[in-house]
Amino acid sequence: MLRTYTDTWMLAWIQTHELLLLFFLLWSLLWTGLALWHAGRRGQVGWFLIFLMVHTFGILEIIYLFGVLKLKFSDLFRT
Repeated sequence: MLRTYTDTWMLAWIQTHELLLLFFLLWSLLWTGLALWHAGRRGQVGWFLIFLMVHTFGILEIIYLFGVLKLKFSDLFRT
């Protein structure tokens, strides 16, 4: 398979920004996990399914947690 300039450039960019990509991956997993957990505990099936299907670097999840549920940061990790 012949690689194009775009493929080579993208591979080089990924290799030089591995830590940034890892940070965004962990950031997204944290917020998605918290939102899934809170939606599941509240029986909010619609929100739960949306979070499973939509990944936006945690933006939708943060809006849900702080905008819809009106949680404080200290409430995020309580059972």
